[in-house]
Amino acid sequence: MEIKPITKVLIANRGEIAVRIIRSCREMGIHTVAVFSDADRTSMHVRYAGEAYHIGPSPSNESYLKIDKILEVAKQSGADAIHPGYGFLSENAEFSRRCKEEGIIFIGPSPEAIMGMGDKITARRTMIKAGVPVVPGTTDAVTSEEEALESIRQIGLPVMIKASAGGGGKGMRLVKEESKILSSLRGARSEAKTAFGNDAVYIEKYIDSPHHIEFQILADRQGNTVHLFERECSVQRRHQKVVEETPSPIMTEAVRAEMGAHAVAAAKAANYEGAGTIEFIMDDNLNYYFLEMNTRLQVEHPITERVVGVDLVREQIRIAEGNPLPFAQEDLHQSGHAIECRIYAEDTDNNFMPNPGTITHITEPLGFGVRCDGYVYEGYTIPIYYDPMISKLIAWGKTREEAIERMRRSLYEYKISGVKTSIKFLERIMDAPDFRKGGYNTHFIEDNIDFLLQEPECAFECENLALIAAFVDYTTKLHDIEQTMSPESSRHGSDWKEFGRRLAAWRL
Repeated sequence: MEIKPITKVLIANRGEIAVRIIRSCREMGIHTVAVFSDADRTSMHVRYAGEAYHIGPSPSNESYLKIDKILEVAKQSGADAIHPGYGFLSENAEFSRRCKEEGIIFIGPSPEAIMGMGDKITARRTMIKAGVPVVPGTTDAVTSEEEALESIRQIGLPVMIKASAGGGGKGMRLVKEESKILSSLRGARSEAKTAFGNDAVYIEKYIDSPHHIEFQILADRQGNTVHLFERECSVQRRHQKVVEETPSPIMTEAVRAEMGAHAVAAAKAANYEGAGTIEFIMDDNLNYYFLEMNTRLQVEHPITERVVGVDLVREQIRIAEGNPLPFAQEDLHQSGHAIECRIYAEDTDNNFMPNPGTITHITEPLGFGVRCDGYVYEGYTIPIYYDPMISKLIAWGKTREEAIERMRRSLYEYKISGVKTSIKFLERIMDAPDFRKGGYNTHFIEDNIDFLLQEPECAFECENLALIAAFVDYTTKLHDIEQTMSPESSRHGSDWKEFGRRLAAWRL
């Protein structure tokens, strides 16, 4: 098979994932091209890339989702490949197809694979044929309310109504009572139509006490496919992941090997190439079922990189060049434990509302086993147009207990001013007994919300003491600069008097 080295990559994305992709490209000696909207003129990925091109107004449907504009910039800049990151056009079969037609390498799967796995009903049929266990449910789109009622009566309540073209929790409804079936069906269809332009839905049996387990896979063009083990993604809010870890604390070696083999079989059945994720749902008895396939890089990929020791972006690029995988399944092993926390600019005390604004101060945690994938800096204004995620904090330890303690320490050190963030909420997750025991499921946040939103003892007083100490230091230094030093015997009284005046004004 012909190997075609990539020399310049356009990153069709923004924020932390664009910065992360650029880092791997730089290590590989590959030139990079950034694209940006009006709102992202001063974003970190624009500064970090070798070249940057404006592609339109701030709304994503006028910039980052404009296939023609992105392809125009790729040709103008001489980029021979495009990396879509995650979100935006990353799972858009038309984008993959257009890249191929323009002679530009799409760093991702074929349009056929994206289309086949993007439609959840088609994906279910493919998995059934490949012998991969799937959740009991319909294998065709529900075409009428009468059909929905009949299907649910056969499957048995509770059930999940899901959008066939869905993702991110959109077009999804849990139905526990027969009286709610029709309203839930209509709501799921309406939301799916708005989000995906497709109101097709299907029905699955709802798994009680569900655990969300996903397997990272890599597949090359030569037919080699491997899995890079599992990630536990059950800490979710409104079907959106908040904390991920690997290995899963509920996994056994026997089940891991069995699920991994099914993940590889699923990828092969989809004729997949590149990096992807096979998602499963598991019950408390470790029975598991195929949920969906994500045909892209995942937000939580860094914890797999840390535990397995493989740069997934590098491997994506090598596969896109036509290279075979440099390792076999038996070469891959897990080392230690890693946890990822997603840091959002949001007000956790106000129903987690996004809190965009200007970063006035940021101190990112450092130290052994700590990684921070972010894109903001002091003076940067977080736009209102995109996902409010600021960064991803990753902590590694030899054991799960060590990884949790390292994450607790890192969250404590992470300081961001100017916007409200989810850092304190994440600290509480690390302290929650249900999380530390490891047997939690996707209801974790809902079941522990009072504990998670509770202000830690003395937290307010400690924060105030830290602010006062910083203010004392600032005032003293400012006073020393502004005024000529008075004799030693009187200087301290003068300083503290001035400090008291300023503190009183500050507290007002």
